[in-house]
Amino acid sequence: MSGNPAQPPPGARLCALAELEDPGARGFIFREGESLFLGFVVRRGDRVTGFVDRCPHAGMPLSMTPDRYLTREGDLILCSTHGALFRPADGVCVGGPCAGAALRGWAVEVVGGVVVAGLSSLPSWRGTDGEAVRVGHV
Repeated sequence: MSGNPAQPPPGARLCALAELEDPGARGFIFREGESLFLGFVVRRGDRVTGFVDRCPHAGMPLSMTPDRYLTREGDLILCSTHGALFRPADGVCVGGPCAGAALRGWAVEVVGGVVVAGLSSLPSWRGTDGEAVRVGHV
């Protein structure tokens, strides 16, 4: 549980798997009142992994350009602020100023070809209308 009321509830649709390049990534911003949740997903084959979009070193979003989370080779996640590199499988930093630290995971799943917020995302989420509001891409 994140304690962030803007984090999308389990089962919230994020995007179709076919909309993600392989390898590829996409960022999301959700809003609930004054709270924002920034997250992104990374696709490698049929596997999709989610992370909170926050560098453990600088506390800033990793991408300064929409959906540009991966290196040119598509093998690592890149923090555009300080150049830290993270493994897509587990978010562990393998190079840069936060080596050994890790990105915070965001539970996501692929259900019927659709990427959704995972069951462990935030079971106690309460929105005024019961819906997450996607306000754009990072």
